[in-house]
Amino acid sequence: MKNFKYVIGWAMLLMASVTSCKKDFLTLSPTDRATGNSIVSDTTLFEAFVTNRYLGAILQEKEGSYSPPGFGRGFEYAMWSSVSDESIYTNNDGSWVLQQGQLSADNTGMAGTLWARSYRSIRECNYALSVIDGLPLNTAHKNRLVGEIRFIRAFRYHDIIRNYGGAVLIADRVTDLNSNLQDPALFKRASLAESINYVATELDDAASRLPLNNSATWALGRATKGAALALKSRLLLYAASPLYSAATWTAAAAAAKAVIDLGKYNIDQGGYSKLFLNPNSSEIIFERLYFSSTAIHLPIERANGPNGYDAWGGNTPLQNLVDAYPMANGKAITDPGSGYDPQNPYVNRDPRFYATILHNKSPYRGSTVDVYLPGGKDSNQGPSNWNTSSTGYYLRKFMNDSYPIVNPAGVAGAQPWIYFRYAEILLNYAEAQNEAIGPDQSVYDAINAVRSRSSVAMPALLGLSQATMREAIKNERQIELAFEEHRYYDVRRWKIAPQTENVPAYGISATVSGANPSGYSYVRKVALTGRTFKDAQYWLPIPLTEIQASNGQLKQNAGY
Repeated sequence: MKNFKYVIGWAMLLMASVTSCKKDFLTLSPTDRATGNSIVSDTTLFEAFVTNRYLGAILQEKEGSYSPPGFGRGFEYAMWSSVSDESIYTNNDGSWVLQQGQLSADNTGMAGTLWARSYRSIRECNYALSVIDGLPLNTAHKNRLVGEIRFIRAFRYHDIIRNYGGAVLIADRVTDLNSNLQDPALFKRASLAESINYVATELDDAASRLPLNNSATWALGRATKGAALALKSRLLLYAASPLYSAATWTAAAAAAKAVIDLGKYNIDQGGYSKLFLNPNSSEIIFERLYFSSTAIHLPIERANGPNGYDAWGGNTPLQNLVDAYPMANGKAITDPGSGYDPQNPYVNRDPRFYATILHNKSPYRGSTVDVYLPGGKDSNQGPSNWNTSSTGYYLRKFMNDSYPIVNPAGVAGAQPWIYFRYAEILLNYAEAQNEAIGPDQSVYDAINAVRSRSSVAMPALLGLSQATMREAIKNERQIELAFEEHRYYDVRRWKIAPQTENVPAYGISATVSGANPSGYSYVRKVALTGRTFKDAQYWLPIPLTEIQASNGQLKQNAGY
């Protein structure tokens, strides 16, 4: 199941249609064997080279050509949620070293490829920028390609910044493997402020060149003006946060407002769960596309579904996350007036809970999820019990029930991976504006727009102080953006990781009991011991191999 090899520059193919409507999608063509001479003399090959930079290094499974969801992610079945307080990965998969505070420069677990993958992509973008002027392209199209390349390069730098802190800003000096890699300047790390200012400037340039809309000549999946501005919004929100303190909250609010003012995006009213299956959602700002017949990602349903359905029970949600979902009346479960019953805990919760997490007796594929003991088919007394959730929960978000769990190759794995969606931008704005001046009407408008989508319809927030609004926004991000690679970074930038990560990974035990209204007795349990957070873990360690390759010139993060 898990023998992998790296494949560089793997290509996604053009899809001409989805369902009955003709659509234009990002075309990725194989460029792993193209020579430099052919790329700079053939505009079609050059453009294919550029669009392939969205992918980076991909893992290929021996029995199929799956690729992981995410921006060329270097990790596999374990999701980034499983190095936070959202989930744990049942069979480790390189995640426990981060969960248990055992990170070191030579033991980076599933985070080990982030540095090298990002800088390889930056070098490839530099190469494209160094040769584009010599290509016979019309001025307008060349301008868009430059914007696209700068966006991709900025995205890679943003990944370096949010994981490691100050970046090595190699600018345009390294374009290929023959560049002067002995230049000491190539190993000097910039400050956080310098790194963020550089990337923000790059994104301004990219936004000025990129089109507002995807079209027949700029395929769905390629970066647009909104994508560049959305990345700047996230970057400046992080920069203003306590861990960074490298920008102002006013600047972060303005960056989010720039996306809002495009007037292009809105909250999808077609259903919270359906949003993650629909590449044409009006809420999506930037996404990576997959297609079941040509270019698929890992079968999420098989990797994460319950063991009683012959799935692998991979990224299993924690009770830590479950407890964050309020009741449908908007009150936290700790509020005495909320109506929460710990022996009937899944009744009348925020609707996003049911769209994100499978719990005991959740409806699923014509049956129910049965984690109870004795005898529950999705418990450790069911089939494939080595894949049983240790938390008592399974992942629901992203799952497409029309895809098979058994033998999914060539059929499953076509859900888009969403990098930026409008809900994030509204929450970015609400947080930054609240920190800048307090909860004015625009803050309420932004957060309540997220809460009021038709499939959620949570009560509007009213009459909060700046401090209580701050906590409300943190909670809203935790549940609205769950499993979308935000929580790991949010708790660090807010500097609350010592509180969220230095607690056990909790789960739930369900046993049959006629004495309770639910028919079951629920007891909180520890699902994984040893969750530990140390101050050094605000940043990842740069891999030891990278430090050694620089002959010690590259400065390691403190504490490693």
